Amino acid sequence: MNKYELALVVNAKIDDDARAAVVEKGGKQKLAYEIQKMNEGYYYFIPFDAEPTVPAVIEADVRIMDNVLRFLIVRKDEE
Repeated sequence: MNKYELALVVNAKIDDDARAAVVEKGGKQKLAYEIQKMNEGYYYFIPFDAEPTVPAVIEADVRIMDNVLRFLIVRKDEE
């Protein structure tokens, strides 16, 4: 198993119920640059352990979510 972290930027204009369907908690911040004519978004950082094939599956699922503006999955190094 490898350690990963999923970073998401979710649309700030959606209601709380729709945002909770994407992820459970996070914080609203000003975006560094405008994305899809939006200046704010909710940032989420989700650590998880998984087999090497899982990030590709998660990426395919997140890519089709309309309310996710940006995402990134990174593998964390062992310390």
